[in-house]
Amino acid sequence: MSLLRLPQERFLSNLMSKKIGFVSTRFAGQDGVSLESAKWAEVLWEDRHVSFWYSGKSDREADISHVVPEAYFGFSENEWINERIWGSERRSRLLTERIRDLSEYLKGTLYQFVEKFEIDILIPQNVLAIPMHIPLGIALTEFLSETRMPAIAHHHDFYWERTRFSVNAVPEYLDMSFPPDLANMRDVVINQEAQEQLALRKGISSLVIPNVFDFDNPPIPPDDYAADVRKELGLAPDDFFILQPTRVVPRKGIEQSIKLVSLLKNPKCKLVISHEAGDEGYEYYGMLEQLAKEEGVDLRLVADRVGEVRQRDSKGRKVYTLWDLYPHADFVTYPSIYEGFGNALLEAVYFRKPILINRYSIFVRDIEPKGFRLLTMDGFVSPSLADHVREVLHNESYRNEMVNHNYEIARQFYSYSVVRSNLRAFISSLTGY
Repeated sequence: MSLLRLPQERFLSNLMSKKIGFVSTRFAGQDGVSLESAKWAEVLWEDRHVSFWYSGKSDREADISHVVPEAYFGFSENEWINERIWGSERRSRLLTERIRDLSEYLKGTLYQFVEKFEIDILIPQNVLAIPMHIPLGIALTEFLSETRMPAIAHHHDFYWERTRFSVNAVPEYLDMSFPPDLANMRDVVINQEAQEQLALRKGISSLVIPNVFDFDNPPIPPDDYAADVRKELGLAPDDFFILQPTRVVPRKGIEQSIKLVSLLKNPKCKLVISHEAGDEGYEYYGMLEQLAKEEGVDLRLVADRVGEVRQRDSKGRKVYTLWDLYPHADFVTYPSIYEGFGNALLEAVYFRKPILINRYSIFVRDIEPKGFRLLTMDGFVSPSLADHVREVLHNESYRNEMVNHNYEIARQFYSYSVVRSNLRAFISSLTGY
């Protein structure tokens, strides 16, 4: 029987548990969408809801995944489309046809996914917010309109937050699908600014659910595999391991971390950057290397030793995960200029590490009022701030009091229970149970 002919009750069966379908362009790696969707699935499983995954690229188990290469934002046809719709206000008839053709194909694969796993509720993950794959957004919007399937859309960042999407040839598609205004869909954002802008621009009400961690279950101590992290990264036992747990891109403000280490005036302080310099970061990293040299800072990019999973590289060396690094760090720097939320902040709190943070707008509005004890800066590192960092590094009792306080604050405001209660309410409102 066609899904279109199935009655509404089809989606409300099995009252004790639901089959949840997560949808995005990619569920793989350490990006925010992949990480937060996995946390949501874990929370949903506590209520015996089983999760399945639709995406163009996936590292989830094969038997619960429906991988459609054309749904990946890096798929060649989608890249061809993106090259022609951003930065221009006109599009050709051929471009429209290719958008529509890919959209129709992807809509068919969504029907296949739902029928294959007998999905009850869909959870689009950012695919209806950031328009990196216009045809998939259209396909999902039309699928939800045609089926009236219950959905909970999790929006991490919107197109109006990125200047590269401001000039475009697809305004009607952005209005229609990013995000759509559907009675059968509930909308979730990760900060208050996004909530207000969504209401202002689209007239859509939403709920703020921040990024979370499992603060009810502290991290386990390093095992044998991760015990030698310092040695493998070339750090002496008495070195101060200052970790910048980010990619090398300009908005991460890494030059401020270099300035901090310079002001500490201690050759034992080593600044370690965990992730790679991508396409937008190569020139920036060159500038950082020059700055570190001028400031006399020992800067180390260890991206070749940090991966998504533990493994051995071509030289037989251990490759660690970011979570293998955190327990060995003495201090974490996070001087970002802008973040939609700030996963690295919660990670550092989770591992009970002191943190330097730039007071970016979302932090000031959503996070700072919670009462964390952090070392903060307003765009630049001052000598007095460096003095405070020095005290934290050398005063163990003061440091422990700070990080333990932060952990308890995070447990109150950013634990899994925040997601659990809200998802239960959403599922109830969508299904009536």
